Amino acid sequence: MEDKELNLVDHLDELRKRLIIAASAFIVFFIAGFVFVKDIYQWLVKDLDVKLIVLGPSDIIWVYFMLVTVIAVAGTIPVLAFQIWLFVKPALTTAERRISLSYVPALFILFIAGLCFGYFVIFPTVLSFLVELGGEMFEANFTADKYFRFVLHMTLPFGILFELPVIIMFLTSLGIINPYVLTKIRKYAYFVLIFISVVISPPDFMSDILVTIPLLLLYEISINLSKIVYKRKLRRDQRFVKA
Repeated sequence: MEDKELNLVDHLDELRKRLIIAASAFIVFFIAGFVFVKDIYQWLVKDLDVKLIVLGPSDIIWVYFMLVTVIAVAGTIPVLAFQIWLFVKPALTTAERRISLSYVPALFILFIAGLCFGYFVIFPTVLSFLVELGGEMFEANFTADKYFRFVLHMTLPFGILFELPVIIMFLTSLGIINPYVLTKIRKYAYFVLIFISVVISPPDFMSDILVTIPLLLLYEISINLSKIVYKRKLRRDQRFVKA
């Protein structure tokens, strides 16, 4: 009993160590982000037809904090993923270690891909639709705070949700989940994804559709990738049994 308690304490200490390293990385990237935040801000507004306005000095700081937070999150993702891998590494086989380690850079790449998809595809489409919806009735003036909140709502969720295929592949490689379970719970997963898309998108039907379709496609891609990983895992297990 005492051995089990000591083992649990060791695991908790190891987990705390990994979380501290990830949190430290976030702080470092957050501070470093302020070095480039003005350049990033200028790049994001360079094609904007209207000049952003602020309603108070605190709005400027808040906008900078939003941008820097995204930079910090993007930089921390591979660090956090690597720390998680180090934490579960002792419980993995040699093959599982090699395969799961390859998911670490994939998480970062997919997060950036999700941000780019949201910013270059979803965001301009939804923004254009909403501005045209006002037509001649309204003059479009955007505050910096609300504009960048809107940008984050249209990009950050995709950065996070684009991680879904890699997470599913990782869990499949560990035997925690398999494609048959994913297929069985498809209708529930669809409901959750549709709910998420309605929450993160502006309150209009067109925006909901534009956000929902990519999320459903991501789930289907995840199922197919899970099938590939699951078949490879079965072949490895069969070879291991024969050996």
